[in-house]
Amino acid sequence: MNKRQAQVLNGILLASGGAMLWGVSGVIAQILFTGDHPVTPAWLTTIRMMLAGGILLIYSVLSGGQPLAVWRHRRTALQQIVFALVGLIPIQFFYFLAIQYGNAALATILQFLGPLVIAGYYLIFHHVIPSRAESIGMLLALTGAFFVVTHGRIDHLAVSPGLLFWGLMSAIAVATSTLLPRPLLPHFGAVNVNGWGLLIGGMAMNAIQPAWVGVPPLTGRTLLAIGLVVLFGTLIAFVMYSVSLQYVSPTTASLLDAFEPLAATVISITVLHIPFSWADGLGGSLIILAVVMLTLGYKKPN
Repeated sequence: MNKRQAQVLNGILLASGGAMLWGVSGVIAQILFTGDHPVTPAWLTTIRMMLAGGILLIYSVLSGGQPLAVWRHRRTALQQIVFALVGLIPIQFFYFLAIQYGNAALATILQFLGPLVIAGYYLIFHHVIPSRAESIGMLLALTGAFFVVTHGRIDHLAVSPGLLFWGLMSAIAVATSTLLPRPLLPHFGAVNVNGWGLLIGGMAMNAIQPAWVGVPPLTGRTLLAIGLVVLFGTLIAFVMYSVSLQYVSPTTASLLDAFEPLAATVISITVLHIPFSWADGLGGSLIILAVVMLTLGYKKPN
């Protein structure tokens, strides 16, 4: 194996590992929501965002990342705040709500419909006609969602209305959290933009759920689970994914995101013994295949 091949392999392992950690963090969140001393999605969102954002910004300072640069211009400062409030709060909070109303596996699968929302956005607002691959991907995504939600029966809803609503809302949040930071990332870097976004979002979440109110009994198991969600499911996963982009293309890294719903599903079935039907498996597989098609067929809008 030559040096380039080794670098590509490292990139693949980092991207897929980061995606799996995101999936695992969803399962850990489900354990927190359903344990003897349940944690609320709002409280976990507040704590997760504040801690993760603060640590990212400290890392930026220590590495010479100039985290204050984004605040030097009114326009970029406003974009940063909007990203935090409209992009990162929804993708964190809505995903946890979907888990609470259902389970981590199905919540992650529904959230994976995000690229379909992005494709629809470019079609409606930028008049970007989908390529053949994108069109097939959109059809596969809708078919997959149909099987997950109905198990193949038009007159039957196989998931709770809460899971369906918040799962679809989290898919929309994937689109907002992907599109909103694009003007900022080339100038200020992913660590700074996401660090400020998480910290501001976490501070804003205190208006919904103050971090000091409704604190669950902080047993060793609860602290360990929260630490895993913050450190491994947020920080380390983010760093692994970001570093992978040094070795593989964004397209390859995006394709490896498929390990997130796969990891969430496998662990939910094997560890939590969550029921998972053939329709869930078929629907989830179609959605993952759809994201592959959408990623391969992506055309950057003018």
